[in-house]
Amino acid sequence: MEHKSRRQDVLVDDELIYAFYDQQLPADVYSGVTLEKWFREASKANPRLLQLSRDELMRHEAAGVTSNAFPKTIRLGGVDCSATYLHQPGDARDGLTVTVPIYALNQVSDERVDWLVPGMLEAKVTALLKSLHQKPRNRLTPLPEFVAEFVELNAFAQGGLVDVLLKAVKERSQVAVQRNDFKLEQLPAHLFMNIRVVDEHGRQLGQGRNLATLKAELGTQARSAFQALAALKLHGPGDSSKQQGSEDSLERRGADDSLSRSRERAGVRAAVDGGRPTSSDGQPSRGIKATVIPPTKPATDAAKTYTSWTFGELPELMEIKRGPQTLIGFPALIDKGQHVEIEVFDEPEIAAAKHRAGLRRLVALQLKEPLKYLEKNIPDLTQMSVAYMSLGTAEELRDQIIAVALERAFLSDPLPVDEFTFKARLEEGRARLNLIAQEVARLAFNVLIEYQAALRKLKDARTAPKDVVEDLQAQLQRLMPKRFVLQTPWSQLQHFPRYLKAITLRLDKLRADAPRDAKLLSELRPLEQRWSRRLAELKGTTDARVEDFRWQLEELRVSLFAQELRTPQPVSVKRLEKVWAQLQN
Repeated sequence: MEHKSRRQDVLVDDELIYAFYDQQLPADVYSGVTLEKWFREASKANPRLLQLSRDELMRHEAAGVTSNAFPKTIRLGGVDCSATYLHQPGDARDGLTVTVPIYALNQVSDERVDWLVPGMLEAKVTALLKSLHQKPRNRLTPLPEFVAEFVELNAFAQGGLVDVLLKAVKERSQVAVQRNDFKLEQLPAHLFMNIRVVDEHGRQLGQGRNLATLKAELGTQARSAFQALAALKLHGPGDSSKQQGSEDSLERRGADDSLSRSRERAGVRAAVDGGRPTSSDGQPSRGIKATVIPPTKPATDAAKTYTSWTFGELPELMEIKRGPQTLIGFPALIDKGQHVEIEVFDEPEIAAAKHRAGLRRLVALQLKEPLKYLEKNIPDLTQMSVAYMSLGTAEELRDQIIAVALERAFLSDPLPVDEFTFKARLEEGRARLNLIAQEVARLAFNVLIEYQAALRKLKDARTAPKDVVEDLQAQLQRLMPKRFVLQTPWSQLQHFPRYLKAITLRLDKLRADAPRDAKLLSELRPLEQRWSRRLAELKGTTDARVEDFRWQLEELRVSLFAQELRTPQPVSVKRLEKVWAQLQN
């Protein structure tokens, strides 16, 4: 109780407890035998003679220390995790410690972690508000009343704590507070959840209050543990029995009978539910419950690898049950070069990216002869390879061009989900594959020509100010990674020649008017710094609005430094400041 309330004077001390019993016991009670004899008679009149009440044990009121305010288990990543509390400043476990099994780590959300538990929320909100600068803080006084109102009006753990609090502060103070005005570094350590990650035997693998760091250190191991639990990644000899117990089960949504047959070949026995449940939109759907069992002999390559769509309908997601716990998994086709496999991931973004690459490989496996012809007939590949030499090899460039051509010819959204839609997509795309590949190659060549021109111009600008050179080098690194053809969205790649041409024109103008360039750069920099900080805060996750802002920054560079190249839409520093303010809200 004292650890939860973070007060060391909630309970009475040993001296007062001693005084209570000393008052109750007569002088002739001096041993266990005399105590039992006396209590046998005395308890007939008052059975609770030697019992202390809760009120008698407490010096201060602790009504808020309830199981709801300080639960013993917290649901993180779909799993009920044990929670312990400690009031010992400086200790690594000070505050709230939650034990998370390794297989659930990647599904733990930053949003839920930030809210801690209901009993600690007021303290955290108060600390966040005190970290604000004076103007908005003064408009929230008295703070205790604002905090109590915030806790009462906002549903617990719904949305990001800082985002929800930011909205409430803006509404009350009418001050344009920004997210980074909350100084998280000023909060004491106990107001951040301490996450203890353990393996299946309860051994600690890592511990810390920064979820992103834990995921960076243990994310790969967590994904492997999750996939072993899902049992869709087929194991070698002896692994299945180690990784999967008989109590585990998978419940798949949206799968059909052919999928269950393919799983059965791989050591998964499926039982189709007798009824026809309905989905959330009211339409009939199929439900399959599959229990993973160890295969009687090692799985062969034929049982776990695919060169064509012979595995039935691939579910968009699945429920993975381990005893009473339920996690959500995201199946994906995995590119293995000469074949594809099916794996289940614990993060939808990673699953989506892997699945798209796996689908692309599956398409390629059906088009071996057309792709052989295409590899030998990409226009201007030799000249392109020379321009690409500083980034990679001719084969790497060729493979990217073909991959983008396959993507554009066959994998427009929505992606195929079964054999029928996959074959239909193949027939639709065959006729246009070569034309699309030529279009991709032409654009890649134009980009590389402008890239080399910008590099030469930058190399020749020996007298350019250091901050300009560093700015342009950083821009080129962002625009032109090794896999720029494949990694850049097609709609944006088409603008790359203009972005790169703008760099050349900027360097031409720099010689004539360096102060003007410095002034424009000083206007651009604050916006780019905000974007960079936000990107770091996302910790590898994607945000479409932040990604769009990145391309608007590129357009702003064109508008500032090479206005004659024009931009598709009007763009200015003021416009982007408004866009950023909307993004923050």
